Amino acid sequence: MPSKLDQLKAMTTVVADTGDIASIQAFKPTDCTTNPTLILKAAQMPAYASIVDEAVAWAKRQTGSRQVQAAAACDRLAVSFGAELTRLVPGRVSTEVDADLSFDTLATVAKARAIIADYASRDIGRNRILIKIAATWEGIRAAEILQKDGIDCNLTLIFSAVQAVACAEAGVFLISPFVGRILDWHVKATGQTYTAETDPGVVSVRGIYRYFKAHGHKTVVMGASFRNLGEIEALAGCDRLTIAPTLLEQLQKDEGMLVRRLSPDAAAPRPDRIVTDEASFRWQFNEDAMATEKLAEGIRLFAKDLGALRAMVAERL
Repeated sequence: MPSKLDQLKAMTTVVADTGDIASIQAFKPTDCTTNPTLILKAAQMPAYASIVDEAVAWAKRQTGSRQVQAAAACDRLAVSFGAELTRLVPGRVSTEVDADLSFDTLATVAKARAIIADYASRDIGRNRILIKIAATWEGIRAAEILQKDGIDCNLTLIFSAVQAVACAEAGVFLISPFVGRILDWHVKATGQTYTAETDPGVVSVRGIYRYFKAHGHKTVVMGASFRNLGEIEALAGCDRLTIAPTLLEQLQKDEGMLVRRLSPDAAAPRPDRIVTDEASFRWQFNEDAMATEKLAEGIRLFAKDLGALRAMVAERL
C-alpha cells in the first residue's frame, strides 16, 4: 500500500513548511512556505553559509546605516532562500513580509512589490511566488491591493472565521489557518484532552473550508501549524496542507489507510453569511479571545525572530 504521504498527495496539495533545502529534496512537495523563524533556522545551518555570505556582501555595498543594511540583507536572504526553493518545487514558494509591518497597509504593499521585483531580477516570475502577510485588517487590505495588481498572496496567522471570510471577499489567493496554535490555546485554557475529531483547530479549518465551498469562494484553504498526524489526517482532502519535515517523515513511513475527510462536492447546509465590513470585522475579532491573543502572539514571535536574524546579519556587517 502507498504511504500515507503518497495517499495525501493524491487528494491534497502537500506543501513543505520549511526553509531547509534538504527536506524539500527528500519529500518532494508541490509548494513550500517560509517565515522569519524558518529563515533564521536555515541561516544558522552550515550548509547554507554561502547564501548568507552573499547577502551580507551585497548589503555592504548598499548605502545607509548598519541597521538599514542589515534589514536589506534580510530581505535579500529571504528571496535568496526562496529562489533556491523554486528550483526544487514545481509550484509556489511563500515569502513573508516583515512582521513589524502588520498594521501598515501601504508599507506592506511596498515591501511586497520589492520582493516581487527582486524575484523578477532573478528571472523568477510572480506566478511562482506567494507573498505572506499577517491577516490583520490592514494586512487584508494590502492583499486586496496586491491581488488586483496580479500579485498573489498567502494570508497567514488565520485563527477565526471572520479573518478567513474577509480574506476571501478581498480576493486573496490563499489563507493559512493555524490548526496547532488554536489547539494550544484551548488546551491551556480548558485543560482538556482533545481527539482529532474534537480538536478546535481541525473544527475551525473544516468550518472555513465548508463555508468557502458553500459560498463559492475561490480562495485556497491551506491548513498549517500541525501538532500531530491526527490533525493532518482529519483534514485530508483540504485544498492544501503545509506540513513540517518531522511530520512529513512520519507520513512517509506510515502505510495505513488514509480516508478523505473533506471534499468540495460534499453536501452540507449553507452557512449564514459572515459580515466583514471594518466595524463588523473588528468587533467579531475582538469577541474571539483565542484569535485575538494568538494573532498578537504570532506577530510578536515572527517579529522577534526577524529581529534576531537582523542582529545576526548586523554582526557580520
